[in-house]
Amino acid sequence: MSNADLVKRDLSVLWHPCTQMKDHEWLPVIPVRRARGVWLEDFEGKRYLDAISSWWVNLFGHSNPRINLALAEQADTLEHVLLAGFTHEAVIELSERLVEITPPGLERCFYADNGSSAVEVALKMSFHAWLNQGRPGKTRFVTLENSYHGETLGALAVGNVELYKQTYSPLLMETISVPSPDCYRREPGESWHDYSVRRFEDMESTLARHADEICAVIIEPLVQCAGSMRMYDPVYLKLLREACDRHGVHLIADEIAVGFGRTGTLFACEQAGISPDFMCLSKGLTGGYLPLSVVLTRNSIYDCFYDDYRKLTAFLHSHSYTGNALGCRAALATLDIFRDDNVIEANKQLAAAMHETSECFREHPHVGEVRQTGMILAIEMVQDRRSRKPYPWEERRGLKVYQHGLENGVLLRPLGNVIYFMPPYVITPDEIRLLADVAHQGIQVATAG
Repeated sequence: MSNADLVKRDLSVLWHPCTQMKDHEWLPVIPVRRARGVWLEDFEGKRYLDAISSWWVNLFGHSNPRINLALAEQADTLEHVLLAGFTHEAVIELSERLVEITPPGLERCFYADNGSSAVEVALKMSFHAWLNQGRPGKTRFVTLENSYHGETLGALAVGNVELYKQTYSPLLMETISVPSPDCYRREPGESWHDYSVRRFEDMESTLARHADEICAVIIEPLVQCAGSMRMYDPVYLKLLREACDRHGVHLIADEIAVGFGRTGTLFACEQAGISPDFMCLSKGLTGGYLPLSVVLTRNSIYDCFYDDYRKLTAFLHSHSYTGNALGCRAALATLDIFRDDNVIEANKQLAAAMHETSECFREHPHVGEVRQTGMILAIEMVQDRRSRKPYPWEERRGLKVYQHGLENGVLLRPLGNVIYFMPPYVITPDEIRLLADVAHQGIQVATAG
């Protein structure tokens, strides 16, 4: 079976996500036959280094033998059972372990099957908790500019990606948007810490004015991933936690992309020493194997819904595959690897290797910034390094880097003009150097002329 045969069959029946399908008249789809570790292989034997963890989900490599074994054993016992009125060992154990490893005070787990759904759960749960406490006027959510929380309607509403807002605005609830602490916009010589503190003034004034109508603030801790991998200082989270407490507003931490070691700690909130009222997890939760998400919250939130049936206070949300046994078992195997292999410490060495190999980008005339938080490194292409004037989006410079990467065996899928590395944690220093070399060549090609 050839790549061309599969591409032809694919394009006759499939509609791919986040894609203008007309592009595939000239930009081939890559059929993947097998994968192992950080490498994908097509049907003609060409290999591609998965530098973006297949959309940020794969932590410990493709076809990981430990996760494979756990799934095989679970499939022989129980593949799935409804979680309404029933339960099973894998979901109980996973919940116990998540409560143990997440920030203090997160004591209850509610499962869904993808990140956007987890955000929907958290939004509804926050509103409904206030409603059950006799606060029906608290109906609004505060979000940061440049944020992204998923693509279902509630998640889109609390995101701030302009294209989505323009297209789907008639369908979305109104939210309150606050300027982002995105440190790319700091003044020359200003530290990440100082800029993040200064930007918090906007959030503080918004909460002071609107606290009586706000359910929650939703935030991506430390890195706005889909928002061009823009980053900020943990002090912002600390100030936000204090302000939410002071004004009587919930805090929702969307750690779907940044959780499970991506930022240098198991969860990004740890770097500020805070616990949110809701934490949304997905992506790396199952090591990139199966769709599963979870919202962790406090017993005080759970207690708002706990009453006699006739009071009609129960939480109104469900998914057919809630707490799927296979997904839970993959998640448990993933947590076992974190526990047994000292992953966070090992990642510090990999992050240092990523930093070292990125030096070649820092003085490039068409790189406005190289920024890094843990195992996430981003390179922002610009027309001019000093002025940081961006390239017009219509020129699709990032796409040229993507094409160069594929030609040279590396999967780089830029966010506009931002090239980023977000590899599985099993990558080696030599593979990191290969990744950086191909990315540097790609930027040279993309910025020539």
